[in-house]
Amino acid sequence: MLNVLWDTRGYFFWLMMVSLFCWILERLAPWRPQQKALRKQIGQDFFWLIFNGHYAGVGLAFIGSWLIQQLNPLLGDWQVPAPESIQLLAGSPWWLQFIIFLALKDLLEYGVHNLLHRVPWLWEFHKLHHSIEELDWIGNMRFHWMEIVVYHSLTYLPLVMLGVNGDVILGIAVVSTLLGHLNHSNLNFNWGILRYVINSPRMHVWHHDIILQGQYGKNFGVVFCLWDWLFGTAYLPAGEKQPERLGFESMEKFPRGLLPRLIYPFGKKAA
Repeated sequence: MLNVLWDTRGYFFWLMMVSLFCWILERLAPWRPQQKALRKQIGQDFFWLIFNGHYAGVGLAFIGSWLIQQLNPLLGDWQVPAPESIQLLAGSPWWLQFIIFLALKDLLEYGVHNLLHRVPWLWEFHKLHHSIEELDWIGNMRFHWMEIVVYHSLTYLPLVMLGVNGDVILGIAVVSTLLGHLNHSNLNFNWGILRYVINSPRMHVWHHDIILQGQYGKNFGVVFCLWDWLFGTAYLPAGEKQPERLGFESMEKFPRGLLPRLIYPFGKKAA
């Protein structure tokens, strides 16, 4: 198991390297110097890092693979080609596969993230991510395992038809994790002239503001904030302002323990 976890060809190894890199950056130049490295609930967030970064993904990938195996024979009976057999980008240069897959994946995830805030029962799962009160790199990994199901279910079909090389997918996963960590980090930057294209901690912190900007919030972009500017969901105050408080309304009613958060909100009515 350890060899699998630390194989440099695997995602988990790079997740640890990216995490260490962002932790060092925060120690060298924290945006909020008063925020401690060992803040409240940091131990629980290390659980989410390991669980969501490896075990949840592996388990759900196994289930997804089984479901696809059951579905493909039915598609064959209906004379419909299996989605993974289409391979629109097969044979294309790796850099072209990387750019197209990353852009499409991020656009789709922007839409899914938007839905997580607009659809009440999806918001119940997404509350876990917004329960963090002191934003830092590891906050990127605090999310409910059902979000993996939702994201993969809604993005699988258009992405699998591209037929992108596995190494390209791994590279995109690493880059996406790096930018996701940085966007949640205790760092003060916004990419300068690229601030209208690439998401940043100075912009994403406002997504976690307890005071909603707009009915459902703003800044839904994951890697690229370009989608927010294009679709009118961007919010970036001038200067280096920060929200006074992070979270969501009625957060005091949200469970704080690990096990209750794992099973929340099953068996509960949407708030």
